[in-house]
Amino acid sequence: MENRIPREFIYQLFSLLLAIILVHGTYVSLIRPKADALIQQQIELQSQGQTIQVQRSWYVVLKDFEQESCFILMLWACAIMGFKAWQLQGEKRMLSRHWLATEQGTTILPADAVNLCRPLQALPEKQQQLLTPRTLLSALQRFAATGDVTAAADAIKEQCDTESDRLDSELSLVRYIAWAIPSIGFIGTVRGIGEALGQAHKAIEGDITGVTQALGVAFNSTFIALLISIFIMFISHQLQLQQERVVTQTKRYADEHLLRWMKQLD
Repeated sequence: MENRIPREFIYQLFSLLLAIILVHGTYVSLIRPKADALIQQQIELQSQGQTIQVQRSWYVVLKDFEQESCFILMLWACAIMGFKAWQLQGEKRMLSRHWLATEQGTTILPADAVNLCRPLQALPEKQQQLLTPRTLLSALQRFAATGDVTAAADAIKEQCDTESDRLDSELSLVRYIAWAIPSIGFIGTVRGIGEALGQAHKAIEGDITGVTQALGVAFNSTFIALLISIFIMFISHQLQLQQERVVTQTKRYADEHLLRWMKQLD
């Protein structure tokens, strides 16, 4: 477990840098030039006294720095959740294997638990850290030491509860990002309203261009931030649901393939 934490931190750091590069490059090369061209075209037509029908362009909606920040955080959160989903696939593969040589009518006594531990202990260290082998090994060792089936059941429950708490805590960064995205959108709202108030004297004189652009910043940033937040929360809830299912399936696997065959000595 200790070896996996630095690697995950490095992955998160590089995924953030990659998200910044991709999103900022897209904004600099495509979105902002297109938006500026559309806005300039509308300003020129208005200065000529022509009546124009303003069409809502996604380039204009996305052009501000708040939206760019939201997209960077969205890609970062998706990268983190993708890594968690990849780890979850390894846990699911462990559940598809038959780790214990138990057949119908088999009885596992405390003396047999030591022999059943050996195949699990012979696994590579990375596989031993996965939930299924770790849970089975903990239950067998507890049963071998105490000879009590209840103690083995408690060991299974403790491992699964600990794993559930760990998975939940590791999603705290994703939850923080999901909270930060609408907050950034509200920052754009405050900034846009402040700019609009600063342009109020021009609106009184008849030039409402600055006011409308500033209000566009205010509403567009919140609109995009809320959409992205809804998407991130949906994906994170789906990931958390899959994690909870893996923990539940591991507990059921241990009950069916190990606990039901245990018999304590009188």
